[in-house]
Amino acid sequence: MTSSLPTRRRAFLKRTVTPVDVTRGRGVGDLLEQFRSTSIQARNLGKALEVWENALNDPKRPTVFLGLSGPLIAAGLRKVLRDLIDWGVVDVVVSTGAVMYQDLYQTVGGRHWMGTPSADDVALRSMYLDRIYDTYVDELKFEDTDRAIGAATEKFPRRTASSREYFEFLGKQYPDADSILSTAARRGVPIFSPALIDSSIGIGLTLYYQRNRSRADRFVLDAVRDNYELVQILSQSPRTAVIYIGGGTPKNWINDGIVMANYAFGREGEGHFYALQVTTDVPHWGGLSGSTLDEAQSWGKISKTATRSMAHLDASIGLPLLAGALWDRRKHWQPRTRLRFDWKGDQVKVSRVRPGRKR
Repeated sequence: MTSSLPTRRRAFLKRTVTPVDVTRGRGVGDLLEQFRSTSIQARNLGKALEVWENALNDPKRPTVFLGLSGPLIAAGLRKVLRDLIDWGVVDVVVSTGAVMYQDLYQTVGGRHWMGTPSADDVALRSMYLDRIYDTYVDELKFEDTDRAIGAATEKFPRRTASSREYFEFLGKQYPDADSILSTAARRGVPIFSPALIDSSIGIGLTLYYQRNRSRADRFVLDAVRDNYELVQILSQSPRTAVIYIGGGTPKNWINDGIVMANYAFGREGEGHFYALQVTTDVPHWGGLSGSTLDEAQSWGKISKTATRSMAHLDASIGLPLLAGALWDRRKHWQPRTRLRFDWKGDQVKVSRVRPGRKR
């Protein structure tokens, strides 16, 4: 042993792991705060809450982007997602088409039924029941929903539009207090889906296209306009925060957006300043969904000084814990100013709205 060894050891042995005390009975907010002094994914989840709260309390008022992928509605997270929008802890949502489709499926009367992963899938097919791991959905109701989307689109203006504008339309066409789409439309929170047609909403839109293909004046989904609208929001944001539930296209698209805004559209700033992700994907396969937030720093997508946390955890567990902790600890971030998005075609002006004022 060298004389410097005790000093070197002290540099590593600064904090002890603190045992979790579940008898304190102070709610899920206290539990996640305790997680910060534990280990493994509990510590990462506790850190994720800290990152989110820091973003909500930053005086520069970051724009918070929520990226969604995976079977979140089937997992029972519909109201959790709806509440995050309603509370104002997220400002912009980027989702797979499937998540928004299943929200709409429930709005029009569809349900998710508890099942088993060991079901006889051939037998399920004979009854027109679809399985999402241990959850069943009604294929016949899916078909009804697809056709309803196609029919509703006949009411949309016959022109090009972004997914953001189309989702706002659907949210207003199908008012539902428990709906993600409807709550976002009411609150003025934009929802984008850069891969919208890769979902059952795409089936409904294909039915619309089939009926209108010979007409020059029909609704056309413009995916590149999505990029343009997103970049405008990013360009008007002094700072940004990203919350990724799962990974996939929403994660990549939001990350690419900040690069576009910075070098292609003249935004003066950094990558995303706050970042957290809850995912079951892992980095060693090289895929985007599991790639670390540190890796994204090499691309300039995440700021080199960002506070960040990545929890490798099933979203059906991680997201309710995070949302419940935010609600428990709401005195730490309420009231928070909301953002107002004033759209004129593909142009938007972003402004702040004081708490208590109507949007």
